[in-house]
Amino acid sequence: MKKLILYVITFILGAALIVGALYLNSLLPIVTGYAAKNLCSDVFISGRQPEKIEALDLNFSFIKYARNKVDYNDKSVTSRFLWGKSKAIYRDGFGVTLLRGVKETTLKNEVYPEEKPEYFQDTLRWPLGNILPDSVPTGINKNPLNEIASRLIDSNGYVGNAFAFMVVYKGVPVTEAYKPDFNRNTRFLSWSMAKSFLNAFVGILSRDGKLEINKAADIDEWKNDKRNKITLNDLMQMQSGLKWNENYGNLSDVTVMLHCKEDMGKYAYEQTAEFPAGTKWSYSSGSANIVSHLIRKVFKTDSAYYDFAHDTLFEKIGIEDAVFEVDPDGTFVGSSYLYLTARDYARFGLLYLNDGIFNGHRLLPEGWVNYSTTSAADSKGQYGSLFWLNRNKRYPSAPEDMYSCEGHDGQMIFIIPSKQLCVVVLGYSPKSTGGMDFDRLLRDILKTIG
Repeated sequence: MKKLILYVITFILGAALIVGALYLNSLLPIVTGYAAKNLCSDVFISGRQPEKIEALDLNFSFIKYARNKVDYNDKSVTSRFLWGKSKAIYRDGFGVTLLRGVKETTLKNEVYPEEKPEYFQDTLRWPLGNILPDSVPTGINKNPLNEIASRLIDSNGYVGNAFAFMVVYKGVPVTEAYKPDFNRNTRFLSWSMAKSFLNAFVGILSRDGKLEINKAADIDEWKNDKRNKITLNDLMQMQSGLKWNENYGNLSDVTVMLHCKEDMGKYAYEQTAEFPAGTKWSYSSGSANIVSHLIRKVFKTDSAYYDFAHDTLFEKIGIEDAVFEVDPDGTFVGSSYLYLTARDYARFGLLYLNDGIFNGHRLLPEGWVNYSTTSAADSKGQYGSLFWLNRNKRYPSAPEDMYSCEGHDGQMIFIIPSKQLCVVVLGYSPKSTGGMDFDRLLRDILKTIG
């Protein structure tokens, strides 16, 4: 009997070890992929020092145990953890791409269309350029705003760790602050703020008659099953009904998509339907990358696709050096991977604050901002079309008409039409001790408006 019990215990322990090893093995591409991709982007796009990135951005969970090698000649990062290994490479125009399902030589042979801005920011006045007005608009008190900036940036007074902060009032920057090692030329990661830029792309294509948001999405794999009723609007409002797990702390759909897949949009649209389209709100980075996939399908060539982003949006609102990273298949990672300066994010906020008009020119169709900020049916007032809303008073101190672009590390563009206000916060904001107190930050900023 004792031998039998010992055998059973040994079997159970062995089985547990096997299951644990298999689970750990499935995590390794995510652990090493996250480390390699983010370190590579921050070094070669943002110009940061590797040791500082590792100490802050990568200092959590299993990620902090990855051993990373930066190759400045190859413009790559290789990360290892246990028996796992991932490599990410930087390419001009494309940004950083994880090597997943494609050969490195294939990616390096691809050439991004040469972008030649029609102007340079430092030679033009705001908002197209970086020459700021000498005076502050009436109606706001700048001195307490500077104190707020100091508390946020210098002493982490609102919890978290913000790298950059801007307040734009009546179209004019009134406060701007950066942590040491960052400045107005630093390009910061958007994380999920990138989703709102997809909203702008769809708006422009809708204006030009190239996309219709209420038509069934053009995906062949959906045409013969119940997914055939999913519209572009359903995807943008996060009501596609597709099964999806957005948990960043585990092995989930979103972590697998971002770190293991060659074609992220394809991985997302291959998910099964869990609810009828338009009936259930569920936040999904997968839906955003399906939208990005559908945008790419509009264009006959990749050059036209990449040019479109710069020619019809970025350059129109004064952004001259955006990096919108692509997946290994070449599609913009619309859920997560856009790099812009703090001023550029503020410019994007101004486009929406001014109802789709920038510097006197209408870029988004009339009514598009109203559509974008109309609550998705099942979202209980918290989400519109690739924008977060405050209709449910998620931020009690802010007006209900506020809406926002939000990244999961605390990257924010707050747009408050009733106050003619745009607030930008960037960086690695949340900490394990608690997230940034954005409500208190907004409350303090709003107190400065007379």
